[in-house]
Amino acid sequence: MQLEYFHLIDRILDLDTVAKTITVEAQVPTASTIFEGHFPGHPLMPGVLLIESMAQTSGWLLLALMKFERMPFLAAVKEAKMRGFVSPGELLTIDANMLHEGSGYAMTEARVKVGGKLRCNATLTFSHIAFPNPDMRGYMDAMAKRLGFPQQVVSP
Repeated sequence: MQLEYFHLIDRILDLDTVAKTITVEAQVPTASTIFEGHFPGHPLMPGVLLIESMAQTSGWLLLALMKFERMPFLAAVKEAKMRGFVSPGELLTIDANMLHEGSGYAMTEARVKVGGKLRCNATLTFSHIAFPNPDMRGYMDAMAKRLGFPQQVVSP
C-alpha cells in the first residue's frame, strides 16, 4: 500500500469473471504522515481510505468484466459501515462482487477484513466510460502488471 500515491491495494489474489468476484490484499504501512494526525498516540487508517480501497478493488473487478475496454469511476457510496478499527501494519483482505451492471453504471458490494474479521463494508456505484486517453490506459496496464492482474481475463 502506497498511501501517498493512492495505491491502496498490493496484489490480486483471486479474480473470477464467472462468479464476478475479486479478492485482493493490502498491507497497511507501519508509518505514514496520515497517522501523525489520525490520531496522535492512537493511529488509525481513515475510513475514507478504507472506502477507497474497496472502490479500487471493485474497479479492478469491473475492468476485468469489461475486458479492460472501459474505465470505471466511483459515482456513489451507499450504506458504508465502519465495523472496527484498522491499525498501521495490519494486512487487509478486500473482496468485492458485482451486484448489477447496465446503462453505463455498475454496482458492487465490497468488504474489508483483517484476520478474517469484518472491519467495513459498502455498496458502491460506478460509472464507466471508454478510456479517456492513451496515457490513462498505459498507466492502468502498468498497474495491472504490478498487481498481478491475470492477463488471460482480457485475452480472447
